[in-house]
Amino acid sequence: MPDHSQMQDRYGLPLTTSSPVAAERFVEGLDLLLEQNFGPEEQFTQAIEADPGFALAHSALAYMWHLRAQVPEARERAQQAQSLAPGLSRREQQQIEAIALFVNGQGPRSYALICEHLADYPRDILMIRVAQRLFSLGCSGAGVASFPAPLLAMMQGVASTYGDDWAFLGSYAFAHHETGHVEEARRLAERSLELRPTNAVAAHSVAHVFFETGDAAGGGEFLDTWLKGFDPRAPYHVHLSWHQALFELARGHYQRALALYEADIRPAVAANSAPALNDSAALLWRVYMYSGATPPFPPEEVRDLAAPAASRPGPAFRDAHAALAFAVAGDEVYMGHMIDRLRGLADTGDVLAREVTLPLALGIDAFAHGAYSEAVRYMEPLFTEPRMDQLARIGGSHAQREVFEDTMLETYLRAEQFDKAEAMLRTRLKRRDSARDLFWLGRAQVRRGQSEAARASLHEVSQRWQDADLASPERTALTRLAAQAG
Repeated sequence: MPDHSQMQDRYGLPLTTSSPVAAERFVEGLDLLLEQNFGPEEQFTQAIEADPGFALAHSALAYMWHLRAQVPEARERAQQAQSLAPGLSRREQQQIEAIALFVNGQGPRSYALICEHLADYPRDILMIRVAQRLFSLGCSGAGVASFPAPLLAMMQGVASTYGDDWAFLGSYAFAHHETGHVEEARRLAERSLELRPTNAVAAHSVAHVFFETGDAAGGGEFLDTWLKGFDPRAPYHVHLSWHQALFELARGHYQRALALYEADIRPAVAANSAPALNDSAALLWRVYMYSGATPPFPPEEVRDLAAPAASRPGPAFRDAHAALAFAVAGDEVYMGHMIDRLRGLADTGDVLAREVTLPLALGIDAFAHGAYSEAVRYMEPLFTEPRMDQLARIGGSHAQREVFEDTMLETYLRAEQFDKAEAMLRTRLKRRDSARDLFWLGRAQVRRGQSEAARASLHEVSQRWQDADLASPERTALTRLAAQAG
């Protein structure tokens, strides 16, 4: 029998398995997991086939299935890993337990165990990935309200043990741009891509850097080139295509954005699974909100992905995007059921539902019905200074939460509360450049009779949107507003 102590992962951590083939497949699967590429499930499955008693492979597969929203299967696999854990090393047992807690919805307990675990085993990189996933779920995951600062602190605490490791650098970049350290995020992500050009985690952070710096043209060009070499079967291809579509929308390229949705994002074509809800709903809602027209795709596709939120508990991030899906589909029944469910949670002491998810859903519903003053009343408390603190409790990234901030801005404008819109826009423009924010600022300035300021804003927008779709509602409105400004 092979010497178990000689089998290690890429970080020098022992793997308890009787099969060198199982160990090799596990290491390959872990690398694919760490770069968000296609195929980790297959590698972990092959590891189990080579050694059915390989507990870590069962646990890693449970984590992957949970990411794919195959929750019952994930929990069954995690239970199998736990049944194989007696007799394993403390490190392996704790990793298995942390993942079991994660897939069983015990996020705060999983996070607490991971923090304890990393103090002793800082190079157990899968635990860092699980923690990052918990943080991305906000208060529904790690239970931490001050995300993303704790993620950066956690990673800073172990960074010295990783050196120039591509997987760590890619994840480390995310923690930096989400805490305002944009240039360091760029450096880390670019170095990760040098070492591992197929690392989608690092490419994702490069896209976020372009977003944070307001460079939609650069971001679109980067992803257009990089995605050509990335496996389209990888679920993460959908999310990166979503980022690319957002860059096109930022430039006024509606048709390009919709073509990306059709080819790479639309559930019926590319990603008909629960995790696709967030990207699909957010993009369709943006198109609807920016243009005032229902997108030319069957909204039922996204509504059906969101349907479980009408009756079943889930992360706040899912519920917030389900509200967008129900609103863009005009489905008052599903929206009503979800709002009733969230009211019930709020009434029984769920603080996140009461303070964040319910008001957000009520505001989106009011917006969809044209009740803009009512929508302001519901959503405004989420956007008080310091900006984004309340909204960050649902999780996600700045780029993902921007759709809700955009909704607040458009609500102010349609409710004719132009002073509030202008104040919010100026705060945003200090954070990052945005042609659309300047366009919205020009709208507010025209309505407030600030003709000279409006002319300056709208002239700048016209320069930046020179190649925007001529027939788009925003381009038509820009021409009209410029005429009104004189």
